[in-house]
Amino acid sequence: MGRLVDDGVGRANGMQEDYDVAQIMGGLYGDGIIGLKGAFSPEWADAMAADVWRVWDAVKDRPGGALPRGPNRFYVEVAPEQIRGFVDIATHPWFVAVCEAVLGPDYRIVEVGFDIPFPGAEDQPWHRDFKSPPETLIGRRLNSLAFNLTAVDTRLEHGPFEVAPGTQWDDITGAKDDMFPARELWGRYEARAVQKLPQRGDISARSALTIHRGTANRSDEPRPVLVVGVDAPDGINANHHDLQVTRGYFEALPARVRDHLTCRVVDELRMVEQHHVIEGLLQPTY
Repeated sequence: MGRLVDDGVGRANGMQEDYDVAQIMGGLYGDGIIGLKGAFSPEWADAMAADVWRVWDAVKDRPGGALPRGPNRFYVEVAPEQIRGFVDIATHPWFVAVCEAVLGPDYRIVEVGFDIPFPGAEDQPWHRDFKSPPETLIGRRLNSLAFNLTAVDTRLEHGPFEVAPGTQWDDITGAKDDMFPARELWGRYEARAVQKLPQRGDISARSALTIHRGTANRSDEPRPVLVVGVDAPDGINANHHDLQVTRGYFEALPARVRDHLTCRVVDELRMVEQHHVIEGLLQPTY
């Protein structure tokens, strides 16, 4: 089992907006994950959770509505306007500071979705979420981030997120899909592993290239997590997603959000056909 560690580089402090760029860069280029405790209130997180469950109920039984990510574990992509707090996230000073520090001022929001490990979800194999791009593998530069917000106060029995800090730079070329390190390498990740126990209102940012896994949910309740994916201008993760917003919602967005969205503007939302299949998560032994 991974070590338990404090899940952040800071704590929200009223209107404090002076976030240390060196600390942000050091955390994401070092461990590959950072966080901010208390970025939002627990009540805000409860409203986010209600929105997640509303979308889940609408898509769970529809073909293509939810992607399996292993036994009793699912991913759903959503439209930003289906999450009432989306603008709060996209304009939060820490979110903006992290995006600008790591990805530059022209960062692009390319994904909004959620993962739900239900009771009975099993340990995932160690993995990264996509193949390391040349900008990272060769150029040693991060050009994408994933922000996570928990819908519950995470406990050990929920099967917390487990990460092997510093492994975003590992070259696992030749592994399954260049994403799933061979079992003989798992000892390296287990030795480094830490488990994260975020609470409602916390937010984290990570490189999805940092080797990680979801662990087994031994509780009697699910553990939903909202995901916001962000790219640098040369990132290509938008190709895996179908971010869409209605015209009225798009036009009403603050410019500081609208200008960072990579999305389709539509007259009517349609259920997102889930495209970001990660086959290796459906085959935990190989």
